[in-house]
Amino acid sequence: MRSTRKYSLAAGVFYLLTFVSIPTLAMYRSVKQPRFVVGPGPDTPVIGGVLLEMIVALAGIGTAVALYPVLRRHGSARAIGFVASRTLEAATIYVGIVSLMSIVTLRRSGIGNAGLVTAQGLAAQYQWTFFFAQSFIPAINGVLLGSLLYQSHLVPRWLPVLGFIGAVSLVASWFATLTGLVPAVSPVAAIAALPIATWEFSLGVYLTFWGFSAARVE
Repeated sequence: MRSTRKYSLAAGVFYLLTFVSIPTLAMYRSVKQPRFVVGPGPDTPVIGGVLLEMIVALAGIGTAVALYPVLRRHGSARAIGFVASRTLEAATIYVGIVSLMSIVTLRRSGIGNAGLVTAQGLAAQYQWTFFFAQSFIPAINGVLLGSLLYQSHLVPRWLPVLGFIGAVSLVASWFATLTGLVPAVSPVAAIAALPIATWEFSLGVYLTFWGFSAARVE
């Protein structure tokens, strides 16, 4: 297998792995509740969600590292920027999951009502970390990677165009949420995030099964 095909296959698989955290939308529902630290029920869903997000963070870095050897030939500054952006996104994901595990620790310690305010603060920290990381940085990734792929013709041009559309949609929704025009959890926000998610999933599938255009790799 050509080395460039190995890179595209690895990047595609890593991209698809970044979607394993989708179940956390349900798994984190309990830990975000105001009285989670004094409530009943297992901690297992939270721990499972944290493990899934760890996979996402590491897979995100993996996408950038796998693509870098090919992308740097077409724009080294943007290629390095993509690695840095993915690494920053992964770091903020880790900050978020540390906040959730801190809530679990408070609950297991039996701190009771005395820990309610601290737990609620940690839950808010997770929400804001998610907002500034996974709700915004994918737009930067889309612009950096999309511009490299569009310029290089390594993949069909409709793919990076989808990335650009997704980036614009995500940033618009992000600013609307930041200014209070749209709730963070709403149908509008979900629809606005759909194009960037479609871009990343489609790119993952394409790189996994088809790879880069052979005529444009060198």
